[in-house]
Amino acid sequence: MYPAIRMLWQLWKHRNDPALPVTGTHVSRHYCLPWDIDLWMELNNGRTLTLYDLGRIPLARRAGLIRVLRARKWGLTMAGASVRYRRRVRPFEAVEMRSRMVSWDERFVYIEQSMWKADGGCANHIVYRGAVTGKSGIVPPAEVLEAMGRANAPPPMPEWIAAWIAADAVRPWPPMQDATEGETPQE
Repeated sequence: MYPAIRMLWQLWKHRNDPALPVTGTHVSRHYCLPWDIDLWMELNNGRTLTLYDLGRIPLARRAGLIRVLRARKWGLTMAGASVRYRRRVRPFEAVEMRSRMVSWDERFVYIEQSMWKADGGCANHIVYRGAVTGKSGIVPPAEVLEAMGRANAPPPMPEWIAAWIAADAVRPWPPMQDATEGETPQE
């Protein structure tokens, strides 16, 4: 189930935070609750992706994007993600989440988020390829930034994100076209 109450709490909690520059970092605090865990008594990897919404949406609001989305009747979508999980997050453990837009190209924005444990260690890190969508499809980031009153040039794309973009460009789509037809799974 989507954590709607937690999202409302984050939006309310950060309602008076100062506006952020388009590449500013939003910092928030979250807890791993019992319904966030998996069989191994740690934050579920899929739930981690859902919890990242709790940082990304307030970031978008603080940067002024939500106001523009509503005015233009645009939406948001994710077009890809790359995640690293490094340290377990246990039930009732608090994490600090850091969220920021790193750069953009002709079609997509690249957003990085991380969860940090109380001892200073990074538990996990994600980079998203996201897009603003309108009736005609993807809205170019330059148009979105102009609507936000921020016709900035994109910051240099970090090498590691550029490498992910390049690797993803050669990934086959649709996937698994080379799978053997008629193969039955082993029981």
